[in-house]
Amino acid sequence: MTTTKHRSLLDGLDEFVAEQLQTWKSVGAAVAVIHKNEVIWQKGYGYRDLESKLEVTPNTLFAIGSSTKAFTATTAALLVDQELLNWDAPVKTYMDDFKMFDPVATERLTIRDMLCHRSGLPRHEMAWYNSARTREQLVNALQYLEPNEDFRNKWQYQNLMYMTAGFLVGKLKETTWENVVQDHLFEPLGMTSSLFSVEEMQLQPDFAVPYMEKDGENVRIPYRNIDAIGPAGSMNSNLEDMIAWLRLQLNQGQHDGQQLVSKEQMETLHSPQMPCDSPFHGPELPVSTYGLGWFIEPYRGHSLIHHGGAIDGFSSQVAFLPEEEIGIVVLCNTNGSIVPYTVTFNIIDRLLGMEPVDWSEKMAKLMSGGESAESAVTDTPEALDPAAEPVNDDEEKTDDAQDDTKIMPLDRPLITYAGIYVHAGYGELSILLKDDGLQAIFNEIEMPMEYTGNDTFSVLLVLFGFKITFTFQVDQENNTHSISIPFLMEPGAKPIEFIKKNEE
Repeated sequence: MTTTKHRSLLDGLDEFVAEQLQTWKSVGAAVAVIHKNEVIWQKGYGYRDLESKLEVTPNTLFAIGSSTKAFTATTAALLVDQELLNWDAPVKTYMDDFKMFDPVATERLTIRDMLCHRSGLPRHEMAWYNSARTREQLVNALQYLEPNEDFRNKWQYQNLMYMTAGFLVGKLKETTWENVVQDHLFEPLGMTSSLFSVEEMQLQPDFAVPYMEKDGENVRIPYRNIDAIGPAGSMNSNLEDMIAWLRLQLNQGQHDGQQLVSKEQMETLHSPQMPCDSPFHGPELPVSTYGLGWFIEPYRGHSLIHHGGAIDGFSSQVAFLPEEEIGIVVLCNTNGSIVPYTVTFNIIDRLLGMEPVDWSEKMAKLMSGGESAESAVTDTPEALDPAAEPVNDDEEKTDDAQDDTKIMPLDRPLITYAGIYVHAGYGELSILLKDDGLQAIFNEIEMPMEYTGNDTFSVLLVLFGFKITFTFQVDQENNTHSISIPFLMEPGAKPIEFIKKNEE
């Protein structure tokens, strides 16, 4: 089938994307499609800045979240080509002081293990999210983060492992991960607009503003600096640059006649390493595996390699079908938006000449059934506790619930619980006594607390829209010793225990 024919199969795509933005209350999107190296679709939709009515263009920069992971895996492949790194050599070979909580993982963990999510660690997202700690400090904190699975036993999505892989890449090149990506991928590919932080992005002339849906309205939310966790998801890019990235994938590591990454290592990146979970399991996607920085699945009988991202008001999907030489990128500036997935799958259906699946309806059923369609690929800790109470979107009701703290009977004075609590892997948690009750502050995130009896508090994670329970350990003399917090959602994961600092 010719490229012209492929382009004609996308007739009506404008209307479909506009419909999806409206259905899923998403502010803006950018969509590009390539076939056999030729761009057959490249358009912006909606607004990059809703308040100023600035429209999305092909040059608009978006945070791409975990779509960054494929770049990190590719930098590792570059080092394998340069014989600076071996996929299956223990990380301790290159970092003498590397240490995990599990001594077996300490001795045997490889960069392949890190990049295919089989370290044994649950997500531990709150250990890094909005943290002021440096990348090196977070790497050193790994030794205090408990696994919930045996090493190499199970696939579990893990951002800190990608951060560590990027840290190792930078260390081996005697620079930073950012410099390796810039020098060995961005520059040769001509990705001149792509950046590594939202601070840099906001200095550019054409960038998207992050939004989230609340009470049926799109609300602007703050940019958050995640530079420390960068290799797991800090990149910002646009359609022009991501098209070059897709071409590198479809051309097996070659760009303009130059082999940037060997075909052997590109094949490794694109090959299944572990069976994995998927929110999309069904007749269309019966089996899911993870390679190195990519999900690898058969989509309606066709090989599909892809990765999504979702971080602080941005969502993305980067996908390609190697046999058909089709590449797709969808970028969106709405938190946890389903649009990148529904649009990507619809484009694939069109280009393969198949009856389109109503992915919007499928997603709606997943969401209404209490399952999050983006949970397997999200970067923000939106589902840390399966038993967490859903927060009502009505602000007035939420405020009323918080006011209950003042009138509920207390077992002991609130000052008993105030203080600074510490976990070696997570850092410091402050409990402050305010005029209207207690407030928790963790990684500069303020969280109101409601007393629920028996030294427990219901704590509202405002950024993520749900509540979790803080349980204090208090002795008979009213001395508080620790707080137990169920930050983790994975089976078998223990609550995180913060120990109170002794006041002198």
